[in-house]
Amino acid sequence: MRQRLSTADYTAGIMAGDRIMLSQAITVTESRLHADKELAAAILKEILPHSGNALRIGITGVPGVGKSTFIESFGTYLTSLGKRVAVLAVDPSSQKSRGSILGDKTRMEKLAHNPMAYIRPSATGLFLGGIAKSTREIMLLCEAAGYDIILIETVGVGQSETLVKGITDFFLLLMLAGAGDELQGIKKGIMEMADAIAINKADGDNVPTAAIAVSTYQNALHLFPQSDSGFATEVLTCSALEENGMEEIWKLIQAFEKTTKENGFFDQNRQNQNLNWMHDRIRQSLEDRFYEHPDIKNKLKSLEKLVQDGAELPDAAARELLDIFIKNNA
Repeated sequence: MRQRLSTADYTAGIMAGDRIMLSQAITVTESRLHADKELAAAILKEILPHSGNALRIGITGVPGVGKSTFIESFGTYLTSLGKRVAVLAVDPSSQKSRGSILGDKTRMEKLAHNPMAYIRPSATGLFLGGIAKSTREIMLLCEAAGYDIILIETVGVGQSETLVKGITDFFLLLMLAGAGDELQGIKKGIMEMADAIAINKADGDNVPTAAIAVSTYQNALHLFPQSDSGFATEVLTCSALEENGMEEIWKLIQAFEKTTKENGFFDQNRQNQNLNWMHDRIRQSLEDRFYEHPDIKNKLKSLEKLVQDGAELPDAAARELLDIFIKNNA
């Protein structure tokens, strides 16, 4: 059983950079228990003034692109510069068992043993968007603990992964060369959101193919509208396995940060993200309260059966349940 600590205990430990206390605070934040939710809210309120100073980088890519290998290589490079790096690695939850692999510390063994790095795997919990439900809160806790850079590894490329873009400052898309028609394996919307595209595994015999891929993507990017950030999306090559190209990618990210802070986009983007976060929480809280309501629970199963059997329209069933909820909360 986890020892019950006070808000002050957690806050002091986090601010002191205590990794064990940070991990325990994250566990509290991820908990669905009502008491833990209240404690998490209190902790987050205390550490909020000490958060927001890290650079938040989202990293996504096609299956097999080597996201974990890249993050280990890139994270190791950043720590060599004296940066403290927190990796929030999200594992997909099983639709059947609701469990997840949570094997990121095994896949990033070198970085996991780096004293300048902190890796926290989290399950999506079937929460759409390629991130876990508490990723935003965990990000704030890591920032308060003194981490300079937050790397968020996502589940993979998909339509719902726009949420990743909505919580980070810089969105890096990893791609492969020589895997057929490069532009067919990824949705246009993800490319439009990317602040940079890195062609990974550009090593050995794959170097010429990677160079061709760079030209292909650069030509495709010219067809997209200019980004609101005022920074033109660039395409680079790298080899996470050989740890090549990390310096160039970091320089590009620094240039992006400098440009967007000077033109005001950086701060405006974060302000908009905070507002979106608030509205997301409103929607999630309403949904939780809806399904937890006893009258809804009593009626839900019978209506589900009617809808399954085709005896009731889904819209009519939904309206009946909503009417029950509204009537009992008026």
